[in-house]
Amino acid sequence: MAHDAIAQFSRTGIDEQVWKAFANRLTFRPTADGGFDKYAREAKVQKRVAYLAIPPTAVDPVLSNLAQADLVGGTKLILEKPFGEDLESARQLNHDLHQYFEERQLFRIDHYLGKETVQNILVFRFGNSVFERVWNRDAIQRIEITVAESLGMEGRGKFYDQVGALRDILQNHVLQMLSLLTMEAPSSLDEEDIRDEKAKLLEAVRPIRPEDTVRAQYTEGIVNAERVPAYRQEPGVPPDSQTETFVACRVYIDTWRWAGVPIYLRTGKRLRKRATQIDIEFKPVPLQIFRETPRETHPNHLTLQIQPEEAIKFRFAAKEPGPEFDIKQVDMDFSYDEAFTIEPAEAYERLIHDVLIGDHTLFVREDQVEASWAIVEPILRDPPPITHYPAGTWPTADTLIAPDAWHLQ
Repeated sequence: MAHDAIAQFSRTGIDEQVWKAFANRLTFRPTADGGFDKYAREAKVQKRVAYLAIPPTAVDPVLSNLAQADLVGGTKLILEKPFGEDLESARQLNHDLHQYFEERQLFRIDHYLGKETVQNILVFRFGNSVFERVWNRDAIQRIEITVAESLGMEGRGKFYDQVGALRDILQNHVLQMLSLLTMEAPSSLDEEDIRDEKAKLLEAVRPIRPEDTVRAQYTEGIVNAERVPAYRQEPGVPPDSQTETFVACRVYIDTWRWAGVPIYLRTGKRLRKRATQIDIEFKPVPLQIFRETPRETHPNHLTLQIQPEEAIKFRFAAKEPGPEFDIKQVDMDFSYDEAFTIEPAEAYERLIHDVLIGDHTLFVREDQVEASWAIVEPILRDPPPITHYPAGTWPTADTLIAPDAWHLQ
């Protein structure tokens, strides 16, 4: 299984000689029929990382087995999202974890935080005074964060129908990016100083109202020139499913820096393109002196492209050559591929490395988990009705923002 997975997904392929040496170190222990006891005897002589890539409901039995086998002390525990299903279950999960493990042993993994472009948000903000000076309600008109996928269920229909776009992406990936984008400057790069500021920011986000939310589900359509089935036709999905494959919402942050600035978040499956992007629109000039020209100026616009084309763009107005004041919007571009010759590590490579050395900077802390669930709790209690959109299109969210006003189209 490991060989086939590496052959399919590795960036570098397999050196069979290296593989043979590595494969000799792999063992498989099913937990039934005494398998856990065999694992426990082997693991006691090693430094241990237990990676729990399992649903939240399966965590407690594993914790109990680790404790009974005396494998808690010295073990670092990685947990995959979702960290619970709602605020109550997240609190219960954290309680169960702390029955056995201290917070310093826990690594709640969100692979978006391992992406170089996400980490670069901190450097962009706090390493460049020209942007930090305008990073507030006085200069910024609105913010948009989009996590769009063109793929459908890919065999995960049964699992996905239990979580939906809100739990799968918005509650964790999107809110984590929002916290990095809008938090205050930490006093240092110490892992807890950074995590403290992220937690403070998430606690200041106003819980999202159902009337500020749009939920939708894709129907049959065309994606990348291929006709694809509706969500309800995917294997494992009930024919009457009310699970959203797209969610968009408007949020506000109740701090002095961001008071009154609308922030639009959206994520979904089977959309027009695959892209993760942050758009920041600055306020227009106070007096439009170019209103008689053929083309008026537009607000300055900053784009942070997280994937697949990692880049930063700043759009501003410039005069086209000629005798008239003909204004054109132009971009200053920074491309990661062009600027750096070093290929960055994959997100999981970086994060697992950080687990091994005990660095928590890029991992989600207990209070961040609970603050994130508190933000989306009103939508979970009172979900807006499902609308529909053809696969390969952008769902209408004009109750939040006009359809043609989103910067990513």
